[in-house]
Amino acid sequence: MSIETATLAGGCFWCTEAVFNDVIGVQSVESGYIGGTKENPTYKEVCTGTTGHAEAIRVSFDTDQISYGEILDIFLATHDPTQLNRQGNDIGTQYRSAIFPHSAEQEREALDAIERARPDWPEPIVTAIEPLGEWWSAEDYHQEYWQGDGQRNPYCLAVIPPKLRKLRKSFAARSKEGATA
Repeated sequence: MSIETATLAGGCFWCTEAVFNDVIGVQSVESGYIGGTKENPTYKEVCTGTTGHAEAIRVSFDTDQISYGEILDIFLATHDPTQLNRQGNDIGTQYRSAIFPHSAEQEREALDAIERARPDWPEPIVTAIEPLGEWWSAEDYHQEYWQGDGQRNPYCLAVIPPKLRKLRKSFAARSKEGATA
């Protein structure tokens, strides 16, 4: 087993975490903050949009089961990479679409993934490739949110199931749920 890490921002971290927790080969998903200037930011601070951080996820995955390129393909298909500094009703730089490569190889793969995704979107992709800065783990109550409180959160109930349906339809062979259906 060879474990690699992907750091991705695609709007609300509850939503992207829920998608990647359903991907075969993913070992863990952690919600957190990256790309800002304040040390050890809180959720409340990041939500103001003044810290520069993005809500993001850190995905640990087994490269024997799924490649970084496939992780990026799923990422670019399960959020809207054409919306600048927002995802739906979540507006602000903290909800930007960004990839934070851990190496020069990951950066090359990110550029390739964006090119592969372009034909799937009617508008230009605005996903940024940003330097990997310091990672700050989100508060405990944000981790595994969809599996717990998210099931009772109206926002999550409106946003996450369509993302999971898209994953399970478009990437059925990569989805834990799709593979068992």
